[in-house]
Amino acid sequence: MTDITADVVAAHGLSEDEYARVLHALGREPNLVELGIFSVMWSEHCSYKSSRFHLKKLPTKAPWVICGPGENAGIIDIGDNQAAIFKMESHNHPSYIEPYQGAATGVGGILRDVFTMGARPVANMNALRFGRPDHPKMKHLVQGVVAGIGGYGNCVGVPTVGGETNFHRAYDGNILVNAMTVGIADQDKIFYSAATGLGNPIVYVGSKTGRDGIHGATMASADFGDDIDEKRPTVQVGDPFVEKLLIEACLELMATDAIVAIQDMGAAGLTSSSVEMATNGKAGIVLDMDKVPCREEGMTPYEMMLSESQERMLMVLKPGKEAMAEAIFRKWELDFAVIGEVTDTGHMVLTWQGEVVCDIPLGPLAEDAPEYERPYLTPEEYKAWANVAPLGDVPESTDIGADLLKLMASPDLASRRWIWEQYDSQVGADTLQKSGGDAAVVRVHGSTKALAMSTDCTPRYCYADPYEGGKQAVAETYRNISAVGATPLAITNCLNFANPQRPEIMAQIVGCLQGMGDACRALDYPIVSGNVSLYNESKATGGGSAILPTPAIGGVGLMADHTKMATIGFKNEGDAIWLIGGAGSHLGQSLWLREVAGREAGEAPPVDLSVERANGEKVRALIGEGKITAVHDISDGGLIVALAEMALAGGIGSEITDQLGTAGAFGEDQSRYIVTAAPGTQVEEARLIGRVGGNAVAGASLADLREASDSFFRDWMEG
Repeated sequence: MTDITADVVAAHGLSEDEYARVLHALGREPNLVELGIFSVMWSEHCSYKSSRFHLKKLPTKAPWVICGPGENAGIIDIGDNQAAIFKMESHNHPSYIEPYQGAATGVGGILRDVFTMGARPVANMNALRFGRPDHPKMKHLVQGVVAGIGGYGNCVGVPTVGGETNFHRAYDGNILVNAMTVGIADQDKIFYSAATGLGNPIVYVGSKTGRDGIHGATMASADFGDDIDEKRPTVQVGDPFVEKLLIEACLELMATDAIVAIQDMGAAGLTSSSVEMATNGKAGIVLDMDKVPCREEGMTPYEMMLSESQERMLMVLKPGKEAMAEAIFRKWELDFAVIGEVTDTGHMVLTWQGEVVCDIPLGPLAEDAPEYERPYLTPEEYKAWANVAPLGDVPESTDIGADLLKLMASPDLASRRWIWEQYDSQVGADTLQKSGGDAAVVRVHGSTKALAMSTDCTPRYCYADPYEGGKQAVAETYRNISAVGATPLAITNCLNFANPQRPEIMAQIVGCLQGMGDACRALDYPIVSGNVSLYNESKATGGGSAILPTPAIGGVGLMADHTKMATIGFKNEGDAIWLIGGAGSHLGQSLWLREVAGREAGEAPPVDLSVERANGEKVRALIGEGKITAVHDISDGGLIVALAEMALAGGIGSEITDQLGTAGAFGEDQSRYIVTAAPGTQVEEARLIGRVGGNAVAGASLADLREASDSFFRDWMEG
């Protein structure tokens, strides 16, 4: 037996105070298995101990919300007894250590969160943040992550339909890989994770357990030092073909009445799945570790409980249904084993080789896990710490067309075709709009309905002003979903921040959450699921320090009639171009300021949430009435970049009658859209700014704009 020394406790990521809580909970010293279980369940990744206090303040309810945070994924009503089930999660640390498998297993894990609840996954999205393209590791990381997302999603047969990719030096030492899955289920066939029924069998299904991913949750709850390569064994290894079999087997069993509860084995593997099931059902659990299917010789209970091997699920079945369930899983060539039963003790008990090797009360593991209200700076103190330079006087652009070409070739605005061409976006034959537009759109199979989805966040805004940045991240998904004609219904999120024990980082977390919450309330757009990823910073050689605060938002909306869907491309020569939402004036934190003027300065653009809602409703009404021919929201790069993107998508230029200065062309004022309409059509409360036509935008030819847009990834990856 391993002696539990102070060094062993520290190696498991527990503080002295937390270890004292363990001793109090048990009334004795833990053994190594018990210590490992406390370690992963109390890790930041599983317990949200630094963020739970603030997460509780977020709005999570609406008449169309069937299930909010707390389950595997959020659920909303989309009519006709159907539900959309979706969630977003991070796989940041594993993807930096081993980009292909880190990203691939991130996709696999989020797929399981969704089909665990009875949904067939219909779409994958992702939100990626990388460091400087000239950083020596970055090309390798980008290639590996994109290949991992494509490799897993393409093989499992779920289309990858959209996302976002940004570059900034703050991610040099800690990239972000956030994956989102959306699924559809019948409302009367939704499954939850509460283990109930004294004596009901607990069943393990899927792949065998190996030694990969042990301490993955703990690793994901610490920053990076110089030992990155030593952490490679903490990264899981995925098999998308097994996942496909697991999806089909689970959905087949779900069509029967056999399942009482079901939970995927994600972070902390068998530990978190069994603890969460027993806790949610206010029950107890006993597991026989001799019955856990293992693929390696001599595995100990410690290794079995902490392994994060992929493609595994835990179920509680009704008594007598074991043989039928086993037949289904054997047919799909998957492991099936009854490994325990539900008890009424309120404890997790593990036996191995005839002995009890773990006996822990469930309360302290889950519901009573540590929760910290960590100190944070006031907004004024944060502003002084962030030390964002004031905008001051900004010189006028001497050549808007030349500046536009420079922006279109920049890493943040260049075409992502190199990325999304590696993803199968059409499998399932229901994808109506994929990467390149404002939101992805996927038809609800066999109906006129469609789901629209978008992932958004502008980290540079969040750094300059966490509150406004949090508002803007939510508002931009609302805008993107509105721009295709769908009604935004709910969001999921992936809250990526650095070390919460630093008051300035905690100020970012608190500020962003306050902004997100206010935006969700004002837009009637609740949060139904999410994930928190902290300690995203690196002390490794060549790495940066803290990432920018990155609360990535994944929004989902509903379109009643997909034949009315709007797209961004200009359609017809002579169509009038209208601006909804006012002229550009705000150059603070803009891409023009950074890429052309070489400065990162000024305030983040404010978001007037009442204007955001009113303009979104106006655009959706115009689309529904068939009055407009193209729609695009204005975001990074301002008005002139949005016009260039519409021109490239439609193959037609634009002729702008407004005399645009720098702020008018490149200002990133919020809540704005460009719409086009047939000549003579009046768009109320909008301003006519030009017409569709020609083969240029602001003096830059479409050929030059396309070359600029395509050049970044092509030259980088071929260089």
